[in-house]
Amino acid sequence: METSSSSSQHSRASGRSVAIIVIVLVLLFAGIFLFGWTRHDEVAKAARADARLEATALPTVTITTADRAASVVDLTLPGNIQAITEAAVLARAEGYLVKRYADIGDVVHEGQLLAELDTPDLDQQVVQAQAALQQTNAALAQAKAAVEQAKANAQLADVTAKRNTILVSRGVLSKQEGDQSDSTLLAQAAAVSAAEANVNAARQNVGANEANLRRLLDLQAFKKVRAPFDGVITLRNIDTGSLISSGSTLLFRIAQNNVLRIFVNVPQSDFSSFKVGMPAQITVTELPGRSFPGKVSRLSGALDTNTRTLLTEVEVPNAQGTLLPGMYAQVHFSITRAQPPVLIPGDTIITRANGPMVAVVDADDIVHLRLIRLGRDFGTKVEILGGLEAGERVVVNPTDDVREGAKVKTVNYVEPGAGAARQQPAAKPPQSGSAAH
Repeated sequence: METSSSSSQHSRASGRSVAIIVIVLVLLFAGIFLFGWTRHDEVAKAARADARLEATALPTVTITTADRAASVVDLTLPGNIQAITEAAVLARAEGYLVKRYADIGDVVHEGQLLAELDTPDLDQQVVQAQAALQQTNAALAQAKAAVEQAKANAQLADVTAKRNTILVSRGVLSKQEGDQSDSTLLAQAAAVSAAEANVNAARQNVGANEANLRRLLDLQAFKKVRAPFDGVITLRNIDTGSLISSGSTLLFRIAQNNVLRIFVNVPQSDFSSFKVGMPAQITVTELPGRSFPGKVSRLSGALDTNTRTLLTEVEVPNAQGTLLPGMYAQVHFSITRAQPPVLIPGDTIITRANGPMVAVVDADDIVHLRLIRLGRDFGTKVEILGGLEAGERVVVNPTDDVREGAKVKTVNYVEPGAGAARQQPAAKPPQSGSAAH
């Protein structure tokens, strides 16, 4: 009995222990679950709070201030060097080249003999013209002799008519004979007029033949080709024995290089600063360290409608012959602008279908997109000719967050190469109408 009672007590004690362990385990798992659920809810709440904060945070943009360009600037324009005077030397006479006295690179003077031609056809035409002139001179002499003869006949007819008039009045001659003598006088007077007209015609023929002969002799003088002015032979196109055609065969090209000229195209934005006599400096890449003074000699007076530029001629003295026609040169001008344009970094430009724009940030840090008119591009800087004023703040490297009316947070732009300076929040411009007290 005692053994059975002790076994029963031991079984009840074991059951209570198992129940206690089960309860503890249930409580433990319930606590772990409750803790996990609470932690998950806290993390979710924190994530939602972060999302709301991120949604309401202002985008940060880098801004710079638009500056006014300097009033006195150096304007450099490209140009091609040309001779102040250049001419193609062609022959006026036809024939064959007998001898050439000049070649490429020779310095020649006005009137210097460059070449001689053999012109057999022209020489024969001169002989024919001389013979024709002799014939017309002979015809003129004959016409003059005919005039003298007609005058003598007319004088005789006049004497006869006067004598017959007296005899008719005395009844010695009949009225018919008197009328005949008067008619003869009129006929002889007409013959004198005709003879004098023949003399005038003969003189005109002589004049025409003399003019033709002078023309041929002048052409014959072009058998000797001479330099039209002082200069340098830049092209020689013929050699001994070449067939020369009048007015079409290019013999030489000669250029006057003591003064050179350069044509440059001045942009519309700067043309008002240019005047005749304005100084310029010319540089050539092949002559480093050297500069050649020049001056503006002519302005075209009208802008090219395609390029909106003013054609300008610059003259450069070249007594030493250092510069050569055909060289590419850079022409430097120092110009003063009454209204200097605004300068901004090139990476502030926004390209849109309706034109170039910039994002301007106002005093309330609100973004406004503004259309602008571009000027010259200097690489890191760009001229703005319209749409932006000096002192306004523009966004550098604008992103998709930069929209019209967007509220932003701003930091100052650091110029490239300015060091590792830390970007600082940008100072706001003073409100309009505010005053310091």
